[in-house]
Amino acid sequence: MTAHAGILDDPGMRLFASLLAVTLGLATLPLQAPPLHAQESGPKPAVPGGRPGAPAEPKREPRRAVSVDDLFERLAKAEDENEAKGISALIERRWERSGSDTADLLMSRANEAASKKDYPLAIEIIDRIIVLQPNWAEAWSQRATAFYLLDDPVSAMADLHQVLKLEPREYNAWAGLGHIYMASEDKGRALDAYRRVLKLNPQFPNLKTVVERLGHEIDGLDL
Repeated sequence: MTAHAGILDDPGMRLFASLLAVTLGLATLPLQAPPLHAQESGPKPAVPGGRPGAPAEPKREPRRAVSVDDLFERLAKAEDENEAKGISALIERRWERSGSDTADLLMSRANEAASKKDYPLAIEIIDRIIVLQPNWAEAWSQRATAFYLLDDPVSAMADLHQVLKLEPREYNAWAGLGHIYMASEDKGRALDAYRRVLKLNPQFPNLKTVVERLGHEIDGLDL
């Protein structure tokens, strides 16, 4: 988390970490240095509007901002788990932006309550956030985590479905649903949810083995 320390940041409290052991690290994207132009020998041509002999200024294309779509394309092509962790961290930073200072402040208070295991208070605060920012998927995700930690999987599932309605690519929410389905022995739906995770984030930690095992168990496919 960036603007606030989220409930999911604590490895002991991360949503469904007991099954998936998810720890998302932060990484910095490599910056591409501008090309170096070798100086030519001989007299310098005059530059229109400049002093005679001054080197021409290279034309620079404006750098396009990296979008979430761009990051998901990179995530799908990540070659190893470490690379995927860095890209997914950047995606999640975008999701964590509420666009409201008030909502961010309230979320920091909810996270403080959750860190003290006062999950009812955390939920009460997040309720207020959702009233202010009903389209902020992160708020629904954080509340789902608090519900799950309160041993209320039904409410957690409802909030996870809302997360996916707002952000269908939220792979952590799909993983959370998969875990809830597994706990209720609904292995078919769990497998579908886990496969959706891997379609979005093929390097999602510890999940490929689970999908392979479930696939063989449920439909006998050689995954």
